Amino acid sequence: MNQKALEKDAMRVLKETSRTFYIPITFLKKDLKKAVANAYLIMRALDEIEDNEHPEVTNEIKYFLLMEVSELLKEENFNNDKYLQLLEPYKQYMPEVTMRLNDWILLLPEGTKKIVCDAASEMAFGMAKWAKANWQVRTKEDLDEYTYYVAGLVGVMLSDLWEWDSAVKTDRELAIGYGRGLQAVNILRNQQEDFETRGVSFIPEGWTKEDLFHYTEENLEKAYQYMDAIQKRSILMFCRLPLALAHKTLNALKEGKEKMSRSEVEETVKELMVD
Repeated sequence: MNQKALEKDAMRVLKETSRTFYIPITFLKKDLKKAVANAYLIMRALDEIEDNEHPEVTNEIKYFLLMEVSELLKEENFNNDKYLQLLEPYKQYMPEVTMRLNDWILLLPEGTKKIVCDAASEMAFGMAKWAKANWQVRTKEDLDEYTYYVAGLVGVMLSDLWEWDSAVKTDRELAIGYGRGLQAVNILRNQQEDFETRGVSFIPEGWTKEDLFHYTEENLEKAYQYMDAIQKRSILMFCRLPLALAHKTLNALKEGKEKMSRSEVEETVKELMVD
């Protein structure tokens, strides 16, 4: 597959993997769009290892795979042969986005590979650690650590990409808060399913659902402060949509609904485009 065809195919996989993030990524321009799209695919590739529900892919195997991939991502040239050898016994349980990790790395624009792969390596390490611990969150510190690894550091990586592309400088601590808030919405939305299907709870001991709502809203508030530093419209649009969807999902959960409808998502996108 030539470069153009590969780029087009990456956008196909992105759209099939996450319609929610596909839309804001399309707001970005040229190399930044390419960098963020492929960074998302790289992190989704790791996420699919961590979240894999096939009984053959045990927590011990997840720990081993993610730790090994974390090390591979630190190398200047990603060793795809070694990566595919690692996944060989489990490839029938892995989605396309995971098996094609090397393609997403190759598509990263010049100057972004280290930014993205360093973040992905740290994410894989954190996911491995929590897979080994069976994701049993007991304290607020545990919750902060887990949400940092799977979402907060994505915010830091994006901040580095904004600076690389557009010289936009943002606060990294606020970026972490933004990521944590989005992840906390996912935890609230999937709370029952996580416990029933995986025996996993991301809610600290002694916390009520209201405590988790407060934690989520407190972190999402940091997203507004984060965006105050962003003047470039395309980047601002990218940041505003996940936040708007998170707040609407939060409101739906408070009303006892499981999630937003597809039409509500589309309406939110239209509102932001007009604004």
